[in-house]
Amino acid sequence: ASWIDIEKMSETRPIVFQARDGLKIHGYLTLPANGDEPAPLVVNPHGGPYGVRDRWRFDDDVQFLASRGYGVLQVNFRGSAGYGWGFGESGYGKWGTDIQHDIIDGTRWAADLEAIDAGRICIVGASFGGYSALMAPTIDPDLYQCAVGVAGVYDLELMWSTGDIERRQSGENYLQKAIGRDSETLRANSPLYNIDKLKIPVLLAHGSKDWRVDVKHFERMVKALEAGNHPHETLLEKREGHGFYDQENRTEYLQRLESFLGRHIGD
Repeated sequence: ASWIDIEKMSETRPIVFQARDGLKIHGYLTLPANGDEPAPLVVNPHGGPYGVRDRWRFDDDVQFLASRGYGVLQVNFRGSAGYGWGFGESGYGKWGTDIQHDIIDGTRWAADLEAIDAGRICIVGASFGGYSALMAPTIDPDLYQCAVGVAGVYDLELMWSTGDIERRQSGENYLQKAIGRDSETLRANSPLYNIDKLKIPVLLAHGSKDWRVDVKHFERMVKALEAGNHPHETLLEKREGHGFYDQENRTEYLQRLESFLGRHIGD
């Protein structure tokens, strides 16, 4: 990406905080370059959630947001790779509980910084990050001012009947360990069944050809938001799969994201 001016990029710093149960959680905070006033914050949970992590490196999404004046928080919540076997295992079965608490606790840690405007926080994520973007605000409804889910999981029960994970025995074994099969628990930990606790406007983006998180997640969530007269916006790309990769589609998404954030937590 030789066209990028390095001097205009924002610095990404490693951070560490304690979760509510005392566990040490690491992550990264990127503040907009040359920002003199407290910045609005975008919390950006990663996908996975297991076997992957955020790293100290150039991230085009993070730098895009920072270039628009937003601070960006990335939390390597329990279950993330790179912190030992026990840390990774501690995230299994905790999609809607301890992992979300780590993200929320990280958000509150960042909100206490002088460099962050605690009254302007949005959560934006893709895949499992999209799940978290809609789940965390149902657990702590007053912490965030808006949410953006991209290719997100919104109904955990659907993971057992759609997408490519459940088609393999190894995938079924993974789902059993990751989320379990108890219907009551799956619904309690699904954004779809907790919309009544959601207080903030939502932007949902999805690809019609998503092989990993079937578009039914998007469709069911949109239908539920409409039924509840909940403020929401949507972006459905018919030629995309699990994420936005076509340059025109990605540009459209980023423009919609910029507009959405600007209206809800921008200056």
